[in-house]
Amino acid sequence: MVPQMVLLLCCCLLAFPPHGPLVVEAFVGGYGVNYGRIANNIPSPDKVVELLRRAKIRNVKIYDSDHSVLDAFKGSGINLVIAIPNELVKDMAANTSRSMDWLNQNVQPYLPQTRIVGITVGNEVLGGQDQSLYQPLVDAVKNVYDGLKRLHLERKIELFTPHSEAVFATSYPPSACVFKEELMPYMKPLLDFFAMIGSPFYVNAYPFLAYISDPEHIDINYALFKPNKGIIDPNNSLHYDNMFDAQVDAAYAALHAAGYDNMEVRVAETGWASSGDQNEAGASSENARTYNFNLRKRLFLRTGTPLKPKRPVKAYIFALFNENQKPGAGSERHYGLFLPDGRISYDIGVSGLLPSSASSSVLSIKNVQAGGWILQHWATVLLCCFHFLGAIVT
Repeated sequence: MVPQMVLLLCCCLLAFPPHGPLVVEAFVGGYGVNYGRIANNIPSPDKVVELLRRAKIRNVKIYDSDHSVLDAFKGSGINLVIAIPNELVKDMAANTSRSMDWLNQNVQPYLPQTRIVGITVGNEVLGGQDQSLYQPLVDAVKNVYDGLKRLHLERKIELFTPHSEAVFATSYPPSACVFKEELMPYMKPLLDFFAMIGSPFYVNAYPFLAYISDPEHIDINYALFKPNKGIIDPNNSLHYDNMFDAQVDAAYAALHAAGYDNMEVRVAETGWASSGDQNEAGASSENARTYNFNLRKRLFLRTGTPLKPKRPVKAYIFALFNENQKPGAGSERHYGLFLPDGRISYDIGVSGLLPSSASSSVLSIKNVQAGGWILQHWATVLLCCFHFLGAIVT
């Protein structure tokens, strides 16, 4: 009788798992969103949290450590990545006391109510125009990690720095991608350190930017995940039917060439502009909807790339809202999934704060997945019942 009761207990634990993991997960599933705020017309942080919950978005990345945002996310259960912006990199590199001060002001007081699961140190520093930040970036990362260790948070908060495509000397074909030689004096110690602490390599991958740079030679269907003949990498015969996968595998190829085969590649930013300047070919609401819907569907499948088929891709979409005060090309202000009032910009299968006039014919991928989980759950419960009845009969 005792073994049968043990079996029953195990079944019940499988059917009704405990709420949440013991250790904070840095990224749940495969899909997240960047919450940029260079705008004067977007909802308040508390409304944004409500919006994220309705849209079932569980991973969010911001570009600073604004306390109003950290307060709004308290108790939300949403995984939040905060940032040390580029202008603070030199301060963080100066000594460990500066990084400790930052952690004590922006991280420690908010845990565990606000689920801060990651910290980015700078954004697109290497390969950027300000070369005076190259060496400080490496020192800043190490000092922030030392601070996390002092607070016993190094196993709960992931540390990384996102890179742009500018760190690569070439990216086509994907297998030929390597890091720029002039960046290796800074990239190598950075990768050595991230390999030691187990951090992924984060890249900002934008098929949109690649397409507008050469619209005459790049098939827009290849950039948008639409049916196309794709490309075959001549070095390994791998077939790519979309540019996003090719960009991810290019990053893997660069890591392999540099000697970091075991490092995971994640995407810190990707998206498609719904509008832009006249010379920004392909910037339209229809293309933005197509790209983001197909990308979301691709990420929810939790599949890998042609080069790494067993390693599911994880990505943060750019961005939650259009940012009307952002400088630069017109497209920079038109990446938002949602309008300022919380309605969806276009239908990719998520809900907004208000009903939208956009077509609602798209089936929610998460609802499909949830249905499958419910069936599996109740199958487990029924199995427990059969075992329990069998124990009573015998």
